[in-house]
Amino acid sequence: MKRNTLNVALLSGVIALTGCAGNQFSSEEQIQQALNSKAELITEYKLGPTDVVSINVWRNSDLSISVPVRPDGMISVPLVGDIAASGKTPEQLAADVADAISEFVKTPKVSVVVTNMGSYEYVGRVRVTGAVNSSISVPYREGMTIMDLVLNAGGLNDFAAGNGAGLYRKVGDTVVAIPVKLDDILLKGDISTNYTVNPGDIITVPEKTF
Repeated sequence: MKRNTLNVALLSGVIALTGCAGNQFSSEEQIQQALNSKAELITEYKLGPTDVVSINVWRNSDLSISVPVRPDGMISVPLVGDIAASGKTPEQLAADVADAISEFVKTPKVSVVVTNMGSYEYVGRVRVTGAVNSSISVPYREGMTIMDLVLNAGGLNDFAAGNGAGLYRKVGDTVVAIPVKLDDILLKGDISTNYTVNPGDIITVPEKTF
């Protein structure tokens, strides 16, 4: 999750630079690949910063704690100090905690439960920035479209160049810039570029050049 959080930050930086230079969209091949990509299904949850975990050590209340994953990806555990948590499943963390405290507790039985999925809440969001009435960052919902998001952002403002908008999606290690014609979607009912979004997508709307 720490890596995913970093990916979102890097994606935002790429978009900011692109916006300064004017929209430069990706090749048709890259665009089609990105549009055909599906929202990732989480088959196992990996911990990241801002997650909160409840660690239970059987028959040892002094070592049973609720603790957040720090920005550096570590958690603090009584007796043993810092243990790396970011990027691990709860089961992996439980095994690491059990190994660390085995010096003090004979055959420890440890369980870990995520009580607050803060890192997924950050990564699993979609965002609208630029010439809209209210920039937004909202949780991803299956089936959500570009028009849904733009309307949620209060629509385009008076300075928006709607047909110059872009959808930015990370595919592997590449940020793909997909052209979106918001004026056509909102004013003409042409939904050919009203794409469904994936978690982490960012829509940017440039201003008109006078």
